[in-house]
Parts: sequence; structure tokens; C-alpha cells
Amino acid sequence: MAAPSAHPEGDVVRVHVPADAGGERLDAVLAQLTGLSRTRIHDLMAAGKITSRGSTVKKSDRAVAGREIQVDESVEESLPPTPFAGEVPVLWIDDHVVVIDKPAELAVHPAPSWDGDTVVEVLQRQGVSLANAGPDERPGVVQRLDVGTSGVMILARSEAAYTELKRCFHDREVTKIYHALVQGYPSPSSGTIDAPIGRHPSSSWRFAVVTDGKPAVTHYDTVEVYAGATLVEVRLETGRTHQIRVHFQAERHPLVGDALYGADPTFAASLGLSRQWLHSWRLELAHPVTGEPLSVEAPYPDDLRQSLETLSSSH
Repeated sequence: MAAPSAHPEGDVVRVHVPADAGGERLDAVLAQLTGLSRTRIHDLMAAGKITSRGSTVKKSDRAVAGREIQVDESVEESLPPTPFAGEVPVLWIDDHVVVIDKPAELAVHPAPSWDGDTVVEVLQRQGVSLANAGPDERPGVVQRLDVGTSGVMILARSEAAYTELKRCFHDREVTKIYHALVQGYPSPSSGTIDAPIGRHPSSSWRFAVVTDGKPAVTHYDTVEVYAGATLVEVRLETGRTHQIRVHFQAERHPLVGDALYGADPTFAASLGLSRQWLHSWRLELAHPVTGEPLSVEAPYPDDLRQSLETLSSSH
């Protein structure tokens, strides 16, 4: 995304959202356009100092292509971001692995685009040690979930487990089952989406089905049909970045709440949803050290459960 020229007026900077950033997180877009940190952008939003068309913008807002945003920097820098207040629920643990229920508010590990707490940091604060293996910023991490995706994931606590889990994921010996709420009604109601995924041709922030992409296969079954949306169970044969989100967008059934990939924000708002409806529901694999079968499920978090209750009550 090429940053357009900013127009300073004292402490106020005016920027225009480029065409390829429409639907993306507004805080991330503004950080890139202005050069300010995400923490600073959040502070200014909280102080009501970032506006568009006369209204203040919020952390959860999505960028609208072409829209002018006014950023008033006349607020002193704040303290570092408040640490994540809760705990990461531990679903299963032994000396070699820990299986958690990742909250949607956390990234898995530190990254340039994320300045809040991470799963790795919160687990360490909880006294859950992780394997001293892998890159320094993501010890024990063998899989990732998007920031806005909740649910079950596994991390290594021993070097032996880390090595074997990496192999298992690479060799597709781990069964990953997700639940997703998609707009509309997929046809057929159960099927397979086999379409290569790569970087979006006009936006490096997104992914898309492209002819020269990496092979990607998604299997799905309908669980329940609601007014305007369908709950599907998804099994991934491959694990490309944003695979479920990209594949269902390509089928013209984007995930509810996933504005980055074409979802209707009004529909998500009517359900009280501020993120994509995507939950890592079950993980099945052989224990990396003992070889015993391991199957762990994560219950729906409150926001996803309540959105389904809202849809059910509208039948």
C-alpha cells in the first residue's frame, strides 16, 4: 500500500485511505500512513482526536477507501499499553505440550504490526514455560491463529515436542477443525474448496485465490442454517494464511464480521460482532512424545455464542 502525502495543519494531519486498504483495520492503516505507532493511534482514538466526516473513529472501525481522516496529535504520549487483563485458558497440559483456548484479543507472538500483549507473553506470566526452541520472539510456537480468531491451539513445552510437532504440521498429520459463520448459503451445503492462495495482486495486506498461489484445500459441512447466514464446520487439508477467510470470500460467502474479506459490516453489527466469526473448535493429533491420541475442543466464546443466539431468536 503506497502512502499518500499527508497534509499537516499545525498538530492536525489529514490523510486519505488508499483504494487497496478499504475494509482493513483503520488503526493499522493509520499507523502506516502517518508513521505513528499503533499504541499512539489508539491513544488518539481514545481521546477523540481522530475524526472522519465530523465524527470520531474507534479502534474497531474499518477503513473506507478514499475517505479523508483527520489526525490531531495534540495529545501527550501515554504510558505503554495496558497488559491483557485476563488469562489464557489452558485446556490440556503436560511436560511436553500445552493446549490452550486462544482469546480473540491476543496475537500469538510479537510482530511489527502488533503492539499489545501476546499469547506467549501471557502464558509466561501465568507460569507456563514454553520450549526454548524456534525464534526468540515465539518460543514453542508451532502453529498460529489470526488475532481475530479464537479457539484451540497447541504449543510445545519441550524441544522434542517442538521438533515433532513441526514435522506433524508439515506432513499434515494434525486434524484442524474450525467452525465459521458465513454469509448466505453455500451450495452445495457440504463440499471442498480447492483453490491456490497467494498474496493479493493489488494489496500486500491481503491474500486471494490466484493462479500462481500455493495449493490450498478446505473441506466444509453445514452445521446449521440461519436467516442470512450458515454455520459451517471446516477441516483444513492445508494451512495457508487466512485460508478459510479467503476461500469463502472466493465462494461469495465471506465470514460474518470479516470486513477485510468483503463481509457486510452492518450484518455483523446487528449481531454485536466486532471480529470475524471464526473459531478453532477441535485439534486432533498423536501426542508428539508419547504417541497417544490427543483430541481437544474449545467452547465458543461469549461473543460468538451470543451472535448465534441472536440469529436463533430471529427465526
